[in-house]
Amino acid sequence: MIRENQLKERIHQFIKENTYTEPENIQHDTLIFKEGYFDSMGFITLITFLEDEFQVKTEDRDFIEENFESINAIAGYVNQKLAVKT
Repeated sequence: MIRENQLKERIHQFIKENTYTEPENIQHDTLIFKEGYFDSMGFITLITFLEDEFQVKTEDRDFIEENFESINAIAGYVNQKLAVKT
């Protein structure tokens, strides 16, 4: 299983590559949607990345703000999905 810090770094790298802001503005606790770094199209791209990169399936019940509001939250969500898979 992937280690949490590796998981966060991969998600962080993806977000930095897909936003139009300085990389240092995005921290692990940055609220990426509330602060305007990602919008609905960014959300779709993020879900696609998570499913492809980590082989997790996002279900309708997963689409709650708490799962995707920050890198920390996203990593926690992916870890939960990976734990259920194993």
